[in-house]
Amino acid sequence: MDEQISILIIYTGGTIGMIKNPETGSLQPFNFEGIYDQIPELKRFNYKLEFHCFDPLIDSSDMHPTHWVQLADIIEKNYASFDGFVVLHGSDTMAYTASALSFMLENLNKPVIFTGSQLPLGVLRTDGRENFITAIELAASREDNTPIVPEVCIYFENQLMRANRTVKYNAENFNAFVSPNYPVLAEAGVYLKFDRHHILKPNFKNLKVHRALDRRVGILKIFPGITREYVHAIIHEAGLRAIVLETFGSGNAPTDGWFLEEIKHAVDHGLAVVNVSQCPAGAVDQGKYDTSLALKNIGVLSGFDSTTEAMLTKLMFLLGQNMEETKFRENLNTPIRGEISAD
Repeated sequence: MDEQISILIIYTGGTIGMIKNPETGSLQPFNFEGIYDQIPELKRFNYKLEFHCFDPLIDSSDMHPTHWVQLADIIEKNYASFDGFVVLHGSDTMAYTASALSFMLENLNKPVIFTGSQLPLGVLRTDGRENFITAIELAASREDNTPIVPEVCIYFENQLMRANRTVKYNAENFNAFVSPNYPVLAEAGVYLKFDRHHILKPNFKNLKVHRALDRRVGILKIFPGITREYVHAIIHEAGLRAIVLETFGSGNAPTDGWFLEEIKHAVDHGLAVVNVSQCPAGAVDQGKYDTSLALKNIGVLSGFDSTTEAMLTKLMFLLGQNMEETKFRENLNTPIRGEISAD
C-alpha cells in the first residue's frame, strides 16, 4: 500500500481564513482545528493534513520580508516531513510573497501552492472552499512517486500559475490573478490538466534556503509630466541600491536631456536600474525605439517580460547574496527560477 501523502497547510492571514462572528456579524479569524466541520469534503482526500498558523496573523497589506523569511523557515523545518505545502495568504500582496519564496527556496523539489480567496471561507458564496480544496490536491499530485509541480505556484479560480509570473489584476472578480507572459501550469475542471512542458523539472538536489534579502530597492514609475525633482528624489534616496524602472510599452521612456542625465547618474553611481514594462503583457525590447535605445546606451538593464513583483523580489534576493557585479548582472539577465523568458 502506498504511503499516505502528507500536506502542511500554512495560514499566514488574509480573507480566506475569516468567518463571520455569529453574535456581532464581524469577520474574525477561523480556528483551523474545526476545518473538517467547515469543509467536510477534506475527509475524502485520505491525505495527512496538518496546519501551522502564523501568530499573530498578518494581513497581506502588512506583509514584510521578515514574514517571507518566517515562511521559508517553516517550509525548511518541515520539508522532510511533508510531500507538499499549501500557503493561505491574502491576495493583495500574494504575488510579492510567492515570487520572493520562489527565489529564496533554491532546489525546491516539492510543491508550494499559494492560494486565498476574494470572499471569506465562512461566507456562503465563498471562492475559498474550491481554491483551498484544489490547492491541496495540486500539492499532493504525484506521478511515479515524484511531485508533478515541484515549484512555487499560485492557484486561483481554476488556474495554477507560476508564482513569479503572476500579478493581481482584479479586486472584485474571483479570477483575481493572471499570468500574462507565461502559460498556466494547470487548469482545474472535471480533471486536473497539467501543462507538463511548462512546469519546472525537479533536480533532486537538497533544498537550500536563502534568508538574506536587501530591501534597499525602489520602483520608479514613469508618467507623462514627470518632473526632474521627482526623479531626483527617488534615485538619490540614501542607501538605495537598485530601481525597477516602470516604462511605457516595450520599454520606452522620455528622452528629455534631464531625465537621461538623472538615470545615467544613478547607473554611474552603482545603482542597478532595470527596465520593466508597465503593460501587464509583453516584454521590454530596449533598442526597438529610440526612446528605449537611449536607456540601453546609458546602462539601464532589460527586465525582459518580468512582472514588477518578480523583479523587485529578485533584486532583493540577488543583492542579499553580495555577489560581485558581473555575476549579479548575469543572474539578473538569466531566468534562475523561470521568472523571465530570456535566452
